[in-house]
Amino acid sequence: MSGVMKRMGMIFRAKANKALDRAEDPRETLDYSYQKQLELLQKVRRGVADVATSRKRLELQLNQLQGQSAKLEDQGRKALALGREDLAREALTRRASLQQQVSDLEVQHQTLQGEEEKLTLAAQRLQAKVDAFRTKKETIKATYTAAQAQTRIAESFSGISEEMSDVGLAIQRAEDKTAQLQARAGAIDELLASGALDDQSGLAKDDIQAELDRLSGGTDVELEIARMKAELAGGPSAQQQAIEGGTPGASQQQAQGQHRFDKQ
Repeated sequence: MSGVMKRMGMIFRAKANKALDRAEDPRETLDYSYQKQLELLQKVRRGVADVATSRKRLELQLNQLQGQSAKLEDQGRKALALGREDLAREALTRRASLQQQVSDLEVQHQTLQGEEEKLTLAAQRLQAKVDAFRTKKETIKATYTAAQAQTRIAESFSGISEEMSDVGLAIQRAEDKTAQLQARAGAIDELLASGALDDQSGLAKDDIQAELDRLSGGTDVELEIARMKAELAGGPSAQQQAIEGGTPGASQQQAQGQHRFDKQ
């Protein structure tokens, strides 16, 4: 059961990761990272300002203590000049206590000054990194936007190519069907002309009429040939004879054709 639960958990995390990957926009991620770096830089600068403020406050305290120490030293000198050694000793005792405070503050001042320098250097380095990241971020964003546009254009062309391929197939099918219909129509015409198929329109001729048409067609050809021969011979009487009565050969051929028809 635990193995099934682990597998289900892994599948869920894998699907969630895939969904997040599809939803993630690298440009938004880069902008968010840049914003977080700016916030970090702002914190470092604020830390530098706080350390500098503390250092400045210590400097003011040091100046005050040093001023008091100088005043007590002057008072002790005046007391000794007036023969008041006790007053001079009191003034110098207080001055010694102030000097200890001054020494402690100077140590703290040096420590704060070192921290301030470190933070300042860190802020400068971080500023340089943030500036470099900003430049790289804008470059990556521009590259990503260009790649995204190219991908969309390529997808559009791919869709157009698929559509044109479908159109080409449709044209090819139309041409094939047209050629098939033309071939079928030509075959039907040939079959009708040869008599292999019956013409249901009632316009087809029977075999007797077909034979008569053939014989009359041949007679017309013979008459035309005779007329042309007469024209070439130059005889008007021959030409008139060819036109009116036809040639003996043509009449004889016509009679022979009629005789064959009667036998059939």
